[in-house]
Amino acid sequence: MIEISSLRVFLAAAEEKNFSLAAKRLHMSQSAVSQHIHAMEQAYNVELFIRRGRSIDLSEAGEALLPMAREVIRSARLMEDSLQNIHNQIGGELLLGCSTSAGKYLMPVLLSLFQEKYPAVHPRVKVMSRDSVLERLLAQKIPLGVTSKLFEHREIECQPLFEDRIYLIVPTTHPWAEYGKATPDDLIGQHIIMREEMSGTCETVMQELKTFSITPDMLNVVMELGSANAIEMAVERGVGIAFVSEMIAARGLAFGRVKKVEMQGMDLRRTVYIARHINHPFTRAQNLFWEFVQEQREHLNTEIWNSLTQFEPVA
Repeated sequence: MIEISSLRVFLAAAEEKNFSLAAKRLHMSQSAVSQHIHAMEQAYNVELFIRRGRSIDLSEAGEALLPMAREVIRSARLMEDSLQNIHNQIGGELLLGCSTSAGKYLMPVLLSLFQEKYPAVHPRVKVMSRDSVLERLLAQKIPLGVTSKLFEHREIECQPLFEDRIYLIVPTTHPWAEYGKATPDDLIGQHIIMREEMSGTCETVMQELKTFSITPDMLNVVMELGSANAIEMAVERGVGIAFVSEMIAARGLAFGRVKKVEMQGMDLRRTVYIARHINHPFTRAQNLFWEFVQEQREHLNTEIWNSLTQFEPVA
């Protein structure tokens, strides 16, 4: 009979497509992961993975086993949840998929508050693109997703979680830094640092600029970066100006390394949502977290700002 522990290893390897990453996720050695997989293959005389150097792909047999393994692990978690309920304990894994800004800045604050109430719960956050969050929710690979995109799908329920403001930040030496105001037309000719086109921040900014008849080709984009942190650092160094989430701007503003400029006539806000698949059975911890985030909505802005600006980073 296949053991639950071996199925957990198989599932981690199948999702990570790498034995080393699966081992890291499971807090095991890579050799232990390989041994579990090898033992399953030997016991049933089947190849579950196709090895290609360091990377792996599921074989036909592995693809067939994957949905059944997920169902068994899900049932095991629900059973574990029921057993813990006998002693009024709340524990187990809490897996979330998050788009970049939300995953890096919003979730640590929210999860730390949740763990104060339920210390036996073990959160695990996977940072991914907004489209990947939707894809994994629909496939029921993750129970919860946090993203700046509202998913309009009959099988997905979304609830507002946090209102993220987008700021224009400039170097402290920039002419706009002292006055603190500018108009959309003033952006033309400025050295601008942007996120990639598919990011939520870029999408929000360009939609708003469109109402002022400003298109991407009219902007002097001197640098395009995939990391919001890298953009903030580039602004600090005087490379250009940039639109970033308030979560990204918070520390630089608090320590006077960049300046915020008000864009007159522009209201740059985006809603961050928490989402779930309506048919995915929740464990008690997942259900409590879903309820918990609704309760915390009004306090999140203050909590996040305090968390991001509490300590001066080491130079």
